[in-house]
Amino acid sequence: MPVYIARRYFFAKKSHNAINIISLIAVIGVAIGTMALVTILSVFNGFDRLVRSLFNSFDPDIRITKAEGKSFVPDSVLFNKVKNQKSVFHYSEVVEENALLRYGDKQYIANIKGVDTSYSKITGVDSMMIEGEFSLMKNNRPYAVVGQGVAYYLGIGLNFIDPIMIYVPRRTSGVSLNPENAFSRRFIYASGIFRIEQEVDSKYLIVPISFARDLLEYNSEVTSIEIQLNPAYDARLAYNELSKILGPRYVIKDRYQQKEFFYKILKSEKWAIFFILSFILMVASFNIVGSLTMLILDKKKDIAVLHSMGTNSLILRQIFLTEGSFIALAGAILGLTLGAVICYLQMKFSIIHLQGNGSFVIDAYPIFMKATDFGLVFFTVLLIGFLAAWYPVRFISQKTFFESLHL
Repeated sequence: MPVYIARRYFFAKKSHNAINIISLIAVIGVAIGTMALVTILSVFNGFDRLVRSLFNSFDPDIRITKAEGKSFVPDSVLFNKVKNQKSVFHYSEVVEENALLRYGDKQYIANIKGVDTSYSKITGVDSMMIEGEFSLMKNNRPYAVVGQGVAYYLGIGLNFIDPIMIYVPRRTSGVSLNPENAFSRRFIYASGIFRIEQEVDSKYLIVPISFARDLLEYNSEVTSIEIQLNPAYDARLAYNELSKILGPRYVIKDRYQQKEFFYKILKSEKWAIFFILSFILMVASFNIVGSLTMLILDKKKDIAVLHSMGTNSLILRQIFLTEGSFIALAGAILGLTLGAVICYLQMKFSIIHLQGNGSFVIDAYPIFMKATDFGLVFFTVLLIGFLAAWYPVRFISQKTFFESLHL
């Protein structure tokens, strides 16, 4: 009975037109808040997906480093066992170190990253080139691939005519009166420029591992091992297997752990926005309080009739709680529908563009809709609507029920 009567109240025209207007405003307010909530969450999902894809172009599935110390010589028996794992698709040795770069009269501190021939199979840097090509060796001559930020600070142009001078402190030098003897230096020409993400672009210069070892006076040392996992193999299971093989002497990190702080920040920002917009939605739901308050006052005679027919106060409260839930439900369905339409149009036609004159990787706001977000927003709106309806029914109806007995 409460649902039937509440449905009649919701769809029937009220005796005062103001109640209809307030009820409509309540539905629209909830719908707009719901639409904004689901749209913003979808935008955050889009950015999250974009950032992950960009980092995946540079970060390997698994990175192995030494627990103590910076460089190490890969144990042949131990790491041959790693290579032969079914979960390991590609295996690459990496040497990485800070260095001073000089190009012409400009200087910049960056990371040189020496990689072997398997590196391009593990990451997607070769697909992120904006100038030149991803080529680290031509005619037995080493070349460098430069991040866009590094190229910008050094002023490396399109023709790559001048060499890049690289300076690092010597590992084996003793005390010398000549400061130049304290540094190892080599020159290398650039073959291309890549663009992935600002932090990566302004930090890395990729060179052949043989060139990096010669510069750093290494023999067979590495600073890390990078691995691409077999897509058909479970990543968590592969991680656990490698951890058992290598033991506590080595640190193994998956994609999330390599950028753990960044991903946590991105996730916390999304939920912070969710709670802020939920609060705004709660404020918008105050219209439900006004609508139900006026409806209760308008239906005093109906309450008296129902009460005289033996309807207790619990059922009467359920009627108006259900009425408030109908308002929230209508607003939620309308808001989710509008939000889905807006997200679809943005995905299809890229209506809203980013401001930056083409300086971003993408031109328009990315969108990725998740069913879990739609479900979460739906139940959040219903909960807020129920709480908004509960207040007038709980505190105002007591007096109304008492007054209805005297009508």
